[in-house]
Amino acid sequence: MATAINGTPETHASRALTIRRHGLVTRLTHWLWALALFFLLLSGLQIFNAHPTLYLGQQSGFAFDNGVLSISATRTEDGNVRGVTTLLGHRFDTTGVLGVSGPDDRRVYRAFPAWLTVPSYQDLATGRVVHFFFAWLFAMVFLVWLVASLINGHLRREIVPTAADIRGLPQSFLNHLRFRFDHGRSYNGLQKLSYVAVLLIFFPLMILTGLTMSPGMDAAWPWLIDIFAGRQTARTIHFVVMLLLVGFFAIHIFMVFAAGPINELRSMITGRYRIDGEPQRKEAGQ
Repeated sequence: MATAINGTPETHASRALTIRRHGLVTRLTHWLWALALFFLLLSGLQIFNAHPTLYLGQQSGFAFDNGVLSISATRTEDGNVRGVTTLLGHRFDTTGVLGVSGPDDRRVYRAFPAWLTVPSYQDLATGRVVHFFFAWLFAMVFLVWLVASLINGHLRREIVPTAADIRGLPQSFLNHLRFRFDHGRSYNGLQKLSYVAVLLIFFPLMILTGLTMSPGMDAAWPWLIDIFAGRQTARTIHFVVMLLLVGFFAIHIFMVFAAGPINELRSMITGRYRIDGEPQRKEAGQ
């Protein structure tokens, strides 16, 4: 409690301001992307299980000899079956997670375990149907978001970093490490840079590499194969971008909880975001 100039006791109360932070298009596309990416990930791992090896470069003859990642089940000299992941020539025992998973009496011998795929059992055809449906949904939502963001200025105002945002990146990074968040009307520089990477680099790459793996699209747009140095290289890039998006998603969820999940979720559902202002003086008894 403090004393005012006239001697009247006074207290401090925080002013809270509710602002409109996210527009309707931003909110709708956010949740549609979340839905689509969830099923794209799980059905994509189902498809990967059908041929659990990734390559770089063009095909040589009738076989590939340029694998960069493979996940398999291998029988050892003592007769046991172990899960082995080979990355850039280095072998890792991943039994119980990749290659071989499940309890001893119900072992599953495939790259990714059942709980990470849609459907849970091995079914390439169903996996492809689910993947293609949500892939087209994802692409259409991205097109809607891009056009709307260009028209309403959302992309220019709130996504692309300004010179001031770039200069403030070191401080913004330190603030995030200390869990000191700037709950303002717009994103800070680190957030903008992250969204630029996801929305303007990762999402287009996912769409274009996905199209490159389609024989029909290769016939219509043969330049896709040239851009990505072959269909198998496009598949590898597709997989790597998926891993980057999973990493972004994990950090994104963590930051939502660190910054206040109720307020963050409310802003992405209703568009309304609560920010705390400077303390204001309030006389006691009011």
